[in-house]
Order: sequence, then C-alpha cells, then structure tokens
Amino acid sequence: MAIRVVMTGGTLDKIYNPLNGELMFDESCLPALLQQGRVTADVIFETLFLKDSLEMSDADRAQLAAACVSCPEQCILITHGTDTMVASAVVIAAAQQQAGSQKTVVLTGAMVPHAFKHSDAMFNVGVALGAVQALVAGVYVAMNGQIFPWHAVQKNRVAGVFEAH
Repeated sequence: MAIRVVMTGGTLDKIYNPLNGELMFDESCLPALLQQGRVTADVIFETLFLKDSLEMSDADRAQLAAACVSCPEQCILITHGTDTMVASAVVIAAAQQQAGSQKTVVLTGAMVPHAFKHSDAMFNVGVALGAVQALVAGVYVAMNGQIFPWHAVQKNRVAGVFEAH
C-alpha cells in the first residue's frame, strides 16, 4: 500500500535565514525526516507548494483538494501549516465527499520547525504516518499525539495545541 505524502509547507518546513533573521522555505524536510525515522513504508512524495498556511488562498486549497481526489493512492498524508489546517481539511472533506472518494487523508504539521531543537515535527509526522495506514476512510488532523476527525477539531491558539470541539 503506497502512501502519498503531499507537502504544502507550514512551520514544519521553515528554516532560519541568518542573513535577515526571518524564517523561510528552501525545500521540504519530509524526505530526510522519514529517512531519519527509518520509515520502510512505500512513500510517494509530492511538493504542491511551500507556503505559510496564512498565505494560502482558496485556489491553493482547491488545488490541494484536487490533488487528493486525483492521486491513485488511497492513503494521503499532508504536511500543512497549523494556522489554517482545519480550513483546508474542510475543503478536502467536501471534495472527497463530492467525488465519492473512499480515501484516508491525514493532515499534520508542527508548532516549531523541524530544523529547531525542540520541534514537534518528527513526532507529529510519525503519528500521522501510522494513522493514515490504520484509520478508515475520511479526513483527519493528527497533532499533539491525537487524531481528530476534520469536523471536530480546532486549534487552541492560547494553549498552542489542537483539541476536540
């Protein structure tokens, strides 16, 4: 069973630019992260774009949803920025329902970039990778060691965690 890993950017993939002190994108860390984790699952990588999720447009979300519907894999892991992850999950779920799709889609991200010492990226991706292989068809968010259905999750910006609602 192949797993499609769709990379869209977000904090997980940001790196520090020593010239201006800002966080920026270079390339996704996901291939190296999964190699470091000794992942042996059949993974197919697709970089859709590398953006902060606050900069994602409705067109970007439509592109992401279309990529999920059109890919041949039944298991899809999406790396995404946490600020608008739930908004994208809503669009993906609607597209899956409209297409009559029976795919399992799991979105995940990080509160701290993978390149930084105390990042949650490796843990969140590991949980999401296991979840996408074990869950029934549907759209989910995997953050903070929990799996949430797309329609029952929110980001608690005060606590900096995802929680059921």
